Amino acid sequence: MTTSVLHSPPARIHRQDVTVLEQTTADELPRIQELWPSFERLVGLRGRKTYARIDERAGTYTVCTPVKPEDRPDSFGLRTGVLPGGRYLRGSLVGEPPGIYERIGAGMAELQAAAEADETRPLVEFYRRHDHIELWLPIRSGH
Repeated sequence: MTTSVLHSPPARIHRQDVTVLEQTTADELPRIQELWPSFERLVGLRGRKTYARIDERAGTYTVCTPVKPEDRPDSFGLRTGVLPGGRYLRGSLVGEPPGIYERIGAGMAELQAAAEADETRPLVEFYRRHDHIELWLPIRSGH
C-alpha cells in the first residue's frame, strides 16, 4: 500500500476564468526558483492570491495573481492573462517550506492517477498560505 502525499482525499471543483497578472518562464526548477522572487518584487504578495499555471505541452511555468481594480498591469511590466476555469480535481498539500514544495510533483501524480486529465488546460498550484498548497488537475466535463 502506498502512502498519499495529499492532506485529504481529492475533491472535484468548478472554477470560473480569472484575469491575472502573470510572468512566465521555462518549466525547469532553476528558472522557477528565479521567477518567484522576481514576481514578488514586482507585485508584492501581501493581500494577493497567488497561483502557478503549468503548461506541460509548452514546457512553461507561469506565476500569476488576480488583477485587482486598482492594478495598472503596464506599471508592473507584466502581461495579463487568464487562469482558465472549468472542472478540476483538487488535492491539498500541508507542511512547511521547503519540504512542501518537494511534494508538489508527487501530489500532481496522485491526482493524475485518480482522474483523466483535460490536457488542453494547464495544471494549477494555488498557494493558499506558506504551508498550504492546493493542486488542481484539469478534468473533462463528466469525469
